[in-house]
This record gives sequence, C-alpha cells and structure tokens, in this order.
Amino acid sequence: MSGRARRITLVITNPHRLQEGPSMPTSDRFRPRRLLALATDSLPARAYLGLVAVGVAVLFLAPDSPYAMAPALLTAPLSFLPVVLPLGAGTVGGGAAGAAVLWGGWLLLCALVNAAAFGALARIPDRTPSARPRRTLLAAAVDNWPARVYVAVVAAALGTFLYAVLLSPDPGFAGIWPLLAAAPLSFLAAAASAPAEYHSLPWLGTLVFSAGVVLAALVNAVLIGRLARRIGSTPTRG
Repeated sequence: MSGRARRITLVITNPHRLQEGPSMPTSDRFRPRRLLALATDSLPARAYLGLVAVGVAVLFLAPDSPYAMAPALLTAPLSFLPVVLPLGAGTVGGGAAGAAVLWGGWLLLCALVNAAAFGALARIPDRTPSARPRRTLLAAAVDNWPARVYVAVVAAALGTFLYAVLLSPDPGFAGIWPLLAAAPLSFLAAAASAPAEYHSLPWLGTLVFSAGVVLAALVNAVLIGRLARRIGSTPTRG
C-alpha cells in the first residue's frame, strides 16, 4: 500500500483526530472561590447561612438565654473542634477581645464550610443510569478520604464511650466525645436516650444514644463526602 493510501485510511478510521483542538489545562487543586460558590449559589445553602445569621443575632440580643448556643450548634461539628485544641483566651493576643475575634472568624469559616456542604448536596450527583440514587448518596460517606477520616474519628469517640460505660468502673463524661464529634444531630440522640435511662433495662439508654450517634455521623459523613467531591472535582468547560 502506498503512503498516500495509508494516510487516506488513517483519516477514514480516525475521523475525530482532525477535529481535536488544543486541550485546556485543568487542575484538581482546591480553590476558595469554588467553596464560596457552593456556599452561596443554592437555596439550601443560602437558607442555612440566613439561619446562622439569626442565631448570631440571638446570641448578641440574649446572651444568657439557652438559644445563645444556636450559632455553635448550627455550625457543628467544626465549631466544637477548638474544644480539643489548646486554645483559649490566654493563648490569644489581645485577651478577651482577641479571643472573640478569633472565635467569630472560626464561626464564619465553619458556617461557610457547612453551607458549601449543603450546596454540594443540593446538586445532582453524577451517576450512571443503572446506579440507585440512595446508594450513590450513601457512597459519599466512604469513598473519599475526608469522609473516611471523619468516620474514623467518630468511631474512636464512640468506642471510647462504650468502653467507659460498659467496662470502666467510672465512665465520667465519656459521652461528651461522640456527642461533639457527631453534632449537631447527636444532641437529638442524647435527648432521645434520656428517657431510656430510667427504664428497667439499664443498657437501653446506651443503645439509643449509640444508634443516634451513628445515624448523626452518617449524615455528617455524607455531607463531608459530597463537599469533598465537589471541591476536588475538575470543573467542566462547556
């Protein structure tokens, strides 16, 4: 076969080769603008930010009321992270004023991350036609490293609690760790387990609380996974 015939055969067997243009370089690096877009471009995300703003207003208007905890609960579990870190008013320059500024900045960051998670959840997940929506949604809790790390932290906290309650002679306040790790829905689990403490079966309260923590952590892990997918995905160019 001559060289001209080979060239004609190549064009016929691969017609798309002549249509390919220069590829656009893409990057999987984290972009703050992508986080801000997820936190503001959907109704669930904006509604969540509005609810946090209302909680902050209540905090300033009624700092002594039980509702003053609303901003911390709404931005959980990230808002409770300083509890396990060596941070406090004495470690921040400026005393109480510096601590207040640091807490306000951290609260804002937590609110943006949570709002971005709601925004990522509101978007339609990419899936094959044969995939079931429920399985695709729950897969976000285990198919990425941020969600896996979070699940491991909750498992360690819950394991510590169960060891303290079932095997230790003095459990103390071991329940605080899974409560904070799976917040804010874990507080509903604590409220649901409180009546079971007075039941004739002493282990019922522990079972209800543990099951509630697992469900609350699953919700958080799905949100973390969906956010990690959207933040780490390469933006498509139409």
